[in-house]
Amino acid sequence: MKPMFALFMGVACLSTAVVGLSTTAALIVVEHAGAAWSGLPNAVLVLGSAVGSLSSGALAARFGRRLVLVLMYGAAVAGALISFAGVLGDSVLALVAGMPLIGFGNSGAQLSRYTAADLAPEHRKGFALSTMVWAGTVGAIAGPALIAPAAARAEAAELPALSGPIAAGAFVVAIAVVAVVTLPRSLAAPAERAPRRERMSVRNPVILGPLVAMVGAQLAMVAVMTMTPVQLHEHGQGLDVVGWVLSAHLIGMFALAPLSGWITDRWGGRATIFGGIGTLTVAAVTAIGAPDSHHVGIPVAMFLLGYGWNLVFVGGSGMLSRDLPPAQRARAQGTVDAFVWGTSAAASLLAGQLFGLGGYVLVAVAGGLCALAPLAVIGRRAGVAGPVEKAGLR
Repeated sequence: MKPMFALFMGVACLSTAVVGLSTTAALIVVEHAGAAWSGLPNAVLVLGSAVGSLSSGALAARFGRRLVLVLMYGAAVAGALISFAGVLGDSVLALVAGMPLIGFGNSGAQLSRYTAADLAPEHRKGFALSTMVWAGTVGAIAGPALIAPAAARAEAAELPALSGPIAAGAFVVAIAVVAVVTLPRSLAAPAERAPRRERMSVRNPVILGPLVAMVGAQLAMVAVMTMTPVQLHEHGQGLDVVGWVLSAHLIGMFALAPLSGWITDRWGGRATIFGGIGTLTVAAVTAIGAPDSHHVGIPVAMFLLGYGWNLVFVGGSGMLSRDLPPAQRARAQGTVDAFVWGTSAAASLLAGQLFGLGGYVLVAVAGGLCALAPLAVIGRRAGVAGPVEKAGLR
């Protein structure tokens, strides 16, 4: 199996499993503990992704990416099996206990985009990593589609219906493990350790710029995305409307990733990030101006929200893949991803509070401000761009 295809298969399988597992786990928790706890499985999964990203970066710097991918995907299989046992044993605690390990697998999927960039020539790194982001499109489509047939299969086997999607998730992640095991052992071998004075620091402008931009974009995207179904529900819209509005958002998040990669290769990561911040701002303004328009306003805002996030995510990842010395890349990439996933958990919790205080418009205003806030750091760092550009920063 060719390395790029193996990486793509792994990411596609992980995204499929994560979408299906998190959705099913939320439904199970609602049945046992009520709607107030429905966000718990996803929050725990996201925190697992943050811890896994931090760990995977450190491990990849020491042992190489191939081993880390196998370990992280293997942890996800174990997590899915623990959750499956929890469903069979009617234990919500065991169900939720498997979620952090599934989050570890998700952090491996994020590591794959950097591995793809390592495989690509200098002028194609942005496009290479964007193909791994694009693989998320597979999960957005296949994850929800697997739930109903897997539940029916479980019922036919006289098992709890919702145990079926959990078992299917474990099987799909196992395919991801098989895919990455085929990666060549020489792939992304550990780089030489950097001298202590050159060790990774988030104050490095090559790291700080992507870090603050990606965290700001994640805050904006997750907060508005989380509250959009609530807004539609409160205005009397059914699940069909909620479904196609979220589909527009997912298309923006994943489907156009190769375009973002091409922009990154053509004009550089900084320009791509600025484009993403501008797109996120337009999305927030659209949501503020048309909070009740489920035909045009909200769908357009959600698409732009997804694509603005994609531009920042791909542009920032491109900078981290191209502009850092090899000895610093893995640890820096893992640290940034850990911040991004930690942000997701915080945004999910804070968005509900903002919605309760001022409704959807307040959430959109806060999202726009989060998207714009990184400009204060990126703009201030523009003065040091001269010497950094000489080192390869674009």
